This record gives sequence, structure tokens and C-alpha cells, in this order.
Amino acid sequence: MTIEILINVAPRENRAALIENGVLMELFVERQSRRGIVSNLYKGRVQRVLPGMQAAFIDVGLERTAFLHAADIATPISENTLVGLPEAPDIKRLVHEGDDILVQVVKDPMGTKGARLTTFVALPSRLMVYMPRGEGVGVSARIEDEGERARLKSLVGESISAETTGGYIVRTAAQGADADAIREDMKYLCRLWQHVREKGLKSRAGELVYEDLPLPTRILRDELARGVDRVLVDSASSHAQMLEFAAAFMPGSTTSIELYQGARPIFDLHGVEDEIGKALDRNVSLKSGGHLVIDQTESMTTIDVNTGGFVGHRNLEDTIFRTNLEAAVAIARQLRLRNLGGIIIIDFIDMTDVAHRAQVMDALQRALSGDHAQTHIASVSSLGLVEMTRKRTRDSLEHLLCAACPSCEGRGFVRTPETVCHEIFREIVRQSRQFQSRELLILAHQNVIDRLLDEESAVLAELEHQIGRPIRLQVETLYGFDQYDVVLA
Repeated sequence: MTIEILINVAPRENRAALIENGVLMELFVERQSRRGIVSNLYKGRVQRVLPGMQAAFIDVGLERTAFLHAADIATPISENTLVGLPEAPDIKRLVHEGDDILVQVVKDPMGTKGARLTTFVALPSRLMVYMPRGEGVGVSARIEDEGERARLKSLVGESISAETTGGYIVRTAAQGADADAIREDMKYLCRLWQHVREKGLKSRAGELVYEDLPLPTRILRDELARGVDRVLVDSASSHAQMLEFAAAFMPGSTTSIELYQGARPIFDLHGVEDEIGKALDRNVSLKSGGHLVIDQTESMTTIDVNTGGFVGHRNLEDTIFRTNLEAAVAIARQLRLRNLGGIIIIDFIDMTDVAHRAQVMDALQRALSGDHAQTHIASVSSLGLVEMTRKRTRDSLEHLLCAACPSCEGRGFVRTPETVCHEIFREIVRQSRQFQSRELLILAHQNVIDRLLDEESAVLAELEHQIGRPIRLQVETLYGFDQYDVVLA
């Protein structure tokens, strides 16, 4: 498998595309106007404590107060370490209104919901994640070799001292790293935590204490360990910063970071712009002729699989099986590309063969194994629906790039011209009975006026006779499809 990362740097927006075997798999977008805040640390102040929800709302200087649950509050056990209790104690014992508290963002604000917070601080570096308020050593599940897992765990355990207390998670990038590299990474993280603590003590409530790296360097830290062959960036200044970062933390990878100076925009290289446009569509075409229908709501995402124009070569069961197999791989890609999270319901086409159902589920599991976000397939319901979850930490691509349609206000549909015409007729009768006027003026969209002049012209003439007043029609170009006004003149 060949993996490339394309980074497009613009004055107010940075974008990174993860390409696997020439196919866009993930897109990261960071805008100055709404930069993601996950992993940022803030000095917060407790605004409200809600015992009924076992939670508190914290002012961290954002537009909306953030949410902190009792289970996400570290409880002091001794002088040197902080760990969470199996069952969170009463929120009223943990925080009080007016308290100042150091918190980290684990989930961006989404829709009408504020950010989700924790006091279990996690500071990532190239090789590991340091949890100053945790304990023990964990190793990334992506490192499958048991001997290597044991070696890394032993190295980290031996390097923990009185000055480097806390918990550690060894990242995939640490595979093959020597003892010196591990120790240097641990020392760096401890120095960083010391800096964060000191700055946190000096900061005022609502101030940013620590900010995560910008997208171009963050993508190096988080993705380069996954066997990336090449990183292309179209900005000379960002290229220099990335080389400096790589030389300090991953010297062996500097040769794979290249400056792109081609005439064509970098995202045109692999048709990334076209793929972004397709990722905002409701329908996703499959190569077989089938298609997916993806609907995203506030509480969940539903994905429907249809055979479409695929007729197969053997029988109906074979056609359905092959469509579902292709759909399983396509669904896993769309979840990553669109960054869909929360509850996801997949309606595969019904299969009578038990072995076919098992193979489709296996294909879905394999396709999801490459996803960096945590996924869990809960069950197959009695109706044959696949229920799964995907961890959500930031807005989906649709919510990031799009807004609700001003015509339908996010409903996804508008009233037909025929429906609007009948509403206008009722409004004409209502207005004519209540108010005196010389005539009535109808303002509406072009499609509605056309129908009034054509299919509904007889009804309109009958209404004029009934109310005894002329009715004039006027196209209003700024009106939506189902917007209209009846004006008395």
C-alpha cells in the first residue's frame, strides 16, 4: 500500500488529504475562523454545578460554556499521583461554583452543544502520550508483535522515575525505537507538563494555557508513523517549519517531506477537490452500479444500501451479496472521509444465506480496521440493521463545510408549487373576508406564478369572481420556492 499526504496551505485555511493507493481516505480542514480545539488546555472557572446530571458547566473563554462530567474529574489519591475512582463521587464534592480548574478539551463544540472537557490531561508527542494524572504503561494496539510490545513497555517502565511520574501510552511510531529515543521523549513530555502547570497557575480564568500544533506539523506527528511514503506541501514557509519539526522529533523522515511547486493546484493531483464535492452528496455510487444513501441527523447517521442498476450474472442472492460486499468497503471509507460519528445504522440489502451475512460483516470489520477513530459494531438487529458507533471528536465534513439550506431550513424538502398555490387560494379568501381593498397582489417564486397562470388559471378566475376584486401576480426573484405574500392594494 502506498500512502501519501497532500497539504494545501492558504491564508485562512489549511487542508490535508490522506491518500491510500491513489484514493482519498481522510480530509482534515483547519480554518482560522473556527480552528479545532481538541487537546487544548484552558484555565476554566466553574459556572454551574448540576447534581442531577453529575456534571458542571465550565467557562473556558469560548462562546458557550463547556461540559465536564464527574467521571472526567481526576480525584487526588496521594501527593504525587492522581487517578480516577471506579465510580465517580458526587459532583458537589469535586467542584464548586467559582472554582478555577485546569481542563483539556476532548470534544469540539458541535451544533448547540459546548465542548466536552476532562481533567485527565493527555499530552501527545512523537512516540507516546503522557498522562501526568494517570499511572501505568499502555502500548498501542496497532503494535501487534508481542515481543516488541513487551520490550517497549519494559523500556518505559524502567525510565519512569520520581521526576517522570504519571502514566504513558506508547504510540505506534515508537515501534523499533531505541531506549535513548524513548527516554528523550519522556523527558520532553515531563518538561512540557511542568511548563503547562506553571503557566496554568499564572493564567486567569478563561485563558488558553496550551494549544495543540497547527495542522501541517500535527499531521506529521500523528500520521507519519503509519507508513507514509511521501508528504507534499504547497507552501515554502510551512515546508520549512515541517522540516524543522521533523529534524527535531523524527530525523529519519525529513527526506519524505517535499515542497510542491507544480503549476496545477496540489489538490487537483489526485482529484481531491472532486472527491470533496462527492463527499457532500447524499448518494454515493458503487462501481457495480449500486449506490449508498447517507442521511446525517443530529442524533445518528443512517446508511441505506441499494442494488441500483446492478443486475448480476447469476441470481438475485449473488447480486445482493456482491453489492453488500462492495458497500461494506465503501461505507468504511465514507465514515472516515466524511468524519461521521456517534450512532450509525446501516441497512444492507437483506440476505437469506447466513454465510453471506457473516462474510459481509467480516468485510466491514476489516475495512474499519484502518480507521484511526474508535469504532464498535454493536449488533445486527432483528430487522437486519447493523448498529455501530464511531467516536466523534470534531464536526463532520458536512457540518464543517456546509450550512442549512435557507429555503428549507435544513428539512431537506420544500412544498411543491401545487401545495403553495392551494395555500395562496386559502389566504386570498381569508384576506378578502377580513379586509377591504381594491385588488390583491400575489408575490411568489417563478414556479408558483407559472402554475397559477397555467394549471390553476381557472381556479384563480373563479376566485376573482367570488371575491369581486382583481388578483394580480408578480414574480419575486428573491423568494424561496415555497415563500409567498398576499398583499392588499
